[in-house]
Amino acid sequence: MFEKYRSVSLILRIIIGLAVGVLLGTTVPTLTGIGLMGDLFVGALKGIAPVLVFFLIMAAVSHYQKGSETHFGSVIVLYLTATLLSAFAAVGASYAFPVRLDLTKVAKTAASGPKDLGTVLTDLFNNAVTNPFQAVASGNYLAILFWALMIGFALRLTSAQTRQVITDLSEAITNVAQTVIQFAPFGIAGLVFKTVSAKGLAGIARYGQLVALLVGTMAFVYLVLYPLMVWVMTRQNPYPLTLWTLRVSGLPAFFTRSSAVNIPINLQACEDLGLNKKSYAVSIPLGGSANSGGAAITVSVMTLAACATLNIPVSFPLAIILCFLTALAATGASGIAGGSLLIIPMAASIFGISNDIAMEVVGVGFLIGVIQDSVETAVNSASDLLFTATAEYRDRRRAGEKVDITAAVRGAIAKERGGAPAKDAVQRAAVKPAE
Repeated sequence: MFEKYRSVSLILRIIIGLAVGVLLGTTVPTLTGIGLMGDLFVGALKGIAPVLVFFLIMAAVSHYQKGSETHFGSVIVLYLTATLLSAFAAVGASYAFPVRLDLTKVAKTAASGPKDLGTVLTDLFNNAVTNPFQAVASGNYLAILFWALMIGFALRLTSAQTRQVITDLSEAITNVAQTVIQFAPFGIAGLVFKTVSAKGLAGIARYGQLVALLVGTMAFVYLVLYPLMVWVMTRQNPYPLTLWTLRVSGLPAFFTRSSAVNIPINLQACEDLGLNKKSYAVSIPLGGSANSGGAAITVSVMTLAACATLNIPVSFPLAIILCFLTALAATGASGIAGGSLLIIPMAASIFGISNDIAMEVVGVGFLIGVIQDSVETAVNSASDLLFTATAEYRDRRRAGEKVDITAAVRGAIAKERGGAPAKDAVQRAAVKPAE
């Protein structure tokens, strides 16, 4: 029965859950027991999220190895830079177009914001060194991040078998989290029911502004900011490559909502471009976690929307801290459906927002996840391909080779359509000897 249920697209199930929640909220608003599904879903997320984040980061750091393949260093720089710049773009967009959320516990926490930067920094450092077991139990994400990094680096000195055990545990916990997410339609039905029954359809309509802000920011980042990065690295027109990667990688990722599922598509696209297999065979899978621009946007926008709702002032220094912390925490979370939403409590803790309120914001994220998570995955996956190609073209240009990106894209399109020029022909189109 469960396998039959899972065989139906999660997107379709979430849409059905939304519809059911709206229908029940408008027709039988007095059946408050329906809202229990939403409470259980948020509670399950609240329970598994700290453990998931701890093991994801610890496993990723423990497997880091020096001595990267060709072009790998440039790819890493692009991944991390893009994630950080995406967080800055999200903060700027949130300042320009502030959005408020409908949260049930606003009245209880509106006065819980930080008073000054010194207090915030003191709390940050103190919270970061909390007992790691206590941190996981209480959902202290700052301490979880700190100890996961420390233990992850220490694990690099252990045997491969030990590191594999950590990886296996990380995958097992990921599977548990994914199982919880499979019940998102029921949780969303309960959350929507509570909102509609209490505030009417106007409470749902407000989320349209949030969706517009998220999607608009992601579109700006991919169509303006990322092409600018490509131009800086290659000194060529970035849009043939940008738009091609969005079509061949972004569109499939939008519908699958999984960077992992999209890895074979990106690998084939790299082959069509004639890129170095030793490089893209590593950089594309790594991009599923290390390249998290879309996730950074989601976390930053949702966190600042919560701050606006709670009337918490966000100073420029606090915004900078949010950008760096979001960029760091988003790495490793974007490969999981809905994974970026589980980072929100950690980012929210910077501003003194309680874990209960933060998880309610996560619930809002799942309400709009049909669009948000699809666009986020499209941005993340397509940019894996974009930056892998850009890094190689940049390194070859610096080595004295003349790179023609437009010709490379045309060759890839011809191969994709069945013209199938030989791989070495695509290679020659992409990289010509310097005159």
